[in-house]
Amino acid sequence: MKFKLKNCTTAQITDKINALHEQRGESANGRVFTMLIRTTKDELENALTAVNLASREHPCRIIAIATCACRQDEDTDAPLTAEIRFGADAGAGEVIILYPAGGLLRHLDTLVIPLLVPDVPIMAWWPTEAPEDPSNDQIGRMARSRITDVLRSSDPVRTFENVRAHWNSEDTDLSWTRLTIWRSQLAALIGQPPHSPIKSVALRGAEGYLPLELLASWLAWSLKVPVTVHRDPDASNVTGVYVERENGTASLVRTGTDTLQVQEPGRAPQIVPVPHRTLADCLSEEMRRLDPDSIYAAVLQKGWDLIDHDGEGDGGH
Repeated sequence: MKFKLKNCTTAQITDKINALHEQRGESANGRVFTMLIRTTKDELENALTAVNLASREHPCRIIAIATCACRQDEDTDAPLTAEIRFGADAGAGEVIILYPAGGLLRHLDTLVIPLLVPDVPIMAWWPTEAPEDPSNDQIGRMARSRITDVLRSSDPVRTFENVRAHWNSEDTDLSWTRLTIWRSQLAALIGQPPHSPIKSVALRGAEGYLPLELLASWLAWSLKVPVTVHRDPDASNVTGVYVERENGTASLVRTGTDTLQVQEPGRAPQIVPVPHRTLADCLSEEMRRLDPDSIYAAVLQKGWDLIDHDGEGDGGH
């Protein structure tokens, strides 16, 4: 169900939601948090599709603030248009879409406060373009957890520089979340006996691909060995990790879109499944973890500078 409200107030939006809850014999008390999304009108539906899928595991109220990508005059008065989605159009909760314009853009925090579910955490997500300092953004200041997605921004390098420079313990980026399966497979590979000392690590993957750089930084920080990154302009993701040990080389090499080959010294190679991680998968993982990620923090603060991210680089101890 979709309901469009033109020239409305937040009080009218709240009244409409309460009336819909009454009709359905439910309440908002079952929502585990409020998800705030700051996006453009062009990206809105993609973002809602992903978060609706993720919310089936984590019932929440979704409040999306959608604006046009063009510059707007924030000193003019403009009415508020909103849309409310329920049922099949809203995952396991309700979706409120706000289309602010004019002076409303300067007060996004006060705009959404009356619509928040009381006494539950707030998450903020920027599906593409992130603010320079998410923790000091109008929406970001309200959130207990802030999610960016540098890879999907128009300038990933500059966006990541800003995100890292202003990093806060409540911030994370989906580039890190996309590495969960790789990290778990590498931990299993490295933990296999006979635990021969690790001499160095080499990675291969796409040029300009932030998850590859984060993975290298994590390995350099956690293993305290030299780490080399080989960047391939023809690749589109992480293609291989090679761990040089005293008894030989152990490796994880991508053999298909959803498989990895595991090779250990003295053992036959094995093929393991690596399911493609959708945007909804990554969001769902972050929804399960509202607390700060100490490993991601260490990678940004300590591991990142151990790698030469501008070319063929080595990490040190």
